[in-house]
Amino acid sequence: MTANAHIPVDVLIEDEFLRDGLQNEARLFTLEEKVEFAQALARAGLRRIQIGSFVHPGRVPQMADTDALARRLERLEGVTWTALVLNATGLDRALAAGLPHLSISVSASESHSRRNANRGVEEGVRRILPVIERARATGVRVRAGIQCALGCAFEGYIPPDRVIAIARSFAALDVEEINIADTAGLANPVQVESLCRALAEELGPKVALSLHLHDTRGLGIANLVAGLRAGVRIFDAALGGLGGCPFVPDATGNIATEDAVFALEEMGWRTGIDWQALRPLVGRAESLLGRGLPGRIAHVPVPPWARPGDVSEPDPGKGREAAR
Repeated sequence: MTANAHIPVDVLIEDEFLRDGLQNEARLFTLEEKVEFAQALARAGLRRIQIGSFVHPGRVPQMADTDALARRLERLEGVTWTALVLNATGLDRALAAGLPHLSISVSASESHSRRNANRGVEEGVRRILPVIERARATGVRVRAGIQCALGCAFEGYIPPDRVIAIARSFAALDVEEINIADTAGLANPVQVESLCRALAEELGPKVALSLHLHDTRGLGIANLVAGLRAGVRIFDAALGGLGGCPFVPDATGNIATEDAVFALEEMGWRTGIDWQALRPLVGRAESLLGRGLPGRIAHVPVPPWARPGDVSEPDPGKGREAAR
């Protein structure tokens, strides 16, 4: 399947293999390898692909060539290349690279914020707001993000009121989307649904919510379903379930893109993505990394009666109705 702007979708999946997936890996992927994965993900139907982050290469060596990658990738109809920005210096690089969409985020955890950005939460928010304003003034579409919004590996519980306050400050800048990140993978479905409903009530319909979910305790897909129930229609995932923050101890991967797509399609949601086209990409990543990846569906044999992109015949309205 080729990404096509005219294919109707119910749920948008942003793949973060090239950023969150690779950032914690010791093996440095070459620029050519990254281009290969980006193009293959787009051919499989991914409409938004996070290609890297504009952070200090000394701290995250895998991201050193994000500028070059952004310049190498051809602009494709229906595909948005995006990247992560954490400060004003990163924004300068992102604008020079010409990306049309950026994720600009802060942490809701004091401990994580100091390790990740060398500043506390209050200072982090104060410094990031003008970065968002400047990005939007140039015409760049901004997704404002809140890391560790659903729990912290250092502090544990994060008060929802803190997350809501940060989201409120972002919404005041007229951002089109706010991303809620379970950076350490500590969330449970009840918590996810509760926070997303509270945020939706606070922010109103003009701001879309998206979820960044990790599968640390095996609840990633369950948390995705909880997000659906709360009205979320944008989710982050990573090919093969690769991923993890360098500044979070024992960080594990994102929900796997192919698993998320399979689950959504089985429940009757349209993603525009061919999960079977992702299977060989998982194998390619495993070959380059020299180990298996935690995603599940890529390792399950396809039954002989299954057609590409159509492994069953679910009731098209069943999943959507149940999630309302």
